[in-house]
Amino acid sequence: MIITRSPLRISLGGGGTDLASYYREHSGFVISAAIDKFVYITLHDTFEQQFIIKYSKTELVQSVDEIRHPIIREALKLAPVSVPHLEVVSMSDIPAGTGLGSSSSFTVALLRALHAHHKDFVPREQLAEEACHIEIDLLREPIGKQDQYISAFGGITSFLFNPDGRVVVQPVQMSSEALYNLEDNLLLFFTGFTRAASSILSEQDTRTRSGDAGMVNHLHQIKRFGYESKAALEAGDLRGFAEIMHRHWELKKQRSGAMTNSRIDECYDVARANGALGGKLIGAGGGGFLMFYTEDKTRLRRVMREAGLREVRIRFDFDGASLVSRS
Repeated sequence: MIITRSPLRISLGGGGTDLASYYREHSGFVISAAIDKFVYITLHDTFEQQFIIKYSKTELVQSVDEIRHPIIREALKLAPVSVPHLEVVSMSDIPAGTGLGSSSSFTVALLRALHAHHKDFVPREQLAEEACHIEIDLLREPIGKQDQYISAFGGITSFLFNPDGRVVVQPVQMSSEALYNLEDNLLLFFTGFTRAASSILSEQDTRTRSGDAGMVNHLHQIKRFGYESKAALEAGDLRGFAEIMHRHWELKKQRSGAMTNSRIDECYDVARANGALGGKLIGAGGGGFLMFYTEDKTRLRRVMREAGLREVRIRFDFDGASLVSRS
């Protein structure tokens, strides 16, 4: 039996510039942080000659081509097993559609498990690129590359996406005090809305590919916020980082009419009036988690609880995709 896990993530700056429609022309820059919420994959050799696939559904099939789950099917083609004697089970600390990159974490954890099954050592960059290949090239999802990379590498990490496809991975250099304060003062609250990111990202992708000047200039500014956020974090200026995050969110809302709704806006305004120095909606938009930076955690937690939002407490994860157990 093999058990792997890969972390979910929060985006700290530059999100959206990691789509090929943007970085192929202008280069992209994103800062992400892996968190201690995970997707788990278990592989188990079965006695019966069949594939047993368990996620929100259960599949019993005789061949890879019969598998309906698209990521599992393509991953098993990329890292094939010789005979169908395999059970694949997935679990997650946080459900899909909440903006924390669960789909890519799933893909990375599954690939990590399949390579372990083959007794292959695979560098983190290869894991990330294989996950990108499955999701973007094969399944044609209109998504970027930050989720696969942060899930593979972990930590608080910046990614430069070059026009030639190369990705430069660089950990953000923070002092221990700034790192602990950031971890303590970032709060995550579930809005109650789940959504698929593909519709919002598809709109951005289409407009960028068509040369829409408004969208391209918007992403230019988002990228500048990413660089400013990295500088603030490395300088230990967490209040400055929070202000950039707020400006980022105000701009991000202009990207699409589906980015927010009246309920999310109301909760954001209440948070800002009760100790949140900055915040934004995590992920492509439309639902998921609101993230805030605050130095008055007790007050903010109280008003968000009164507003009906559930907090998920997080710590940073520095392990990335990892093998939990092999027996």
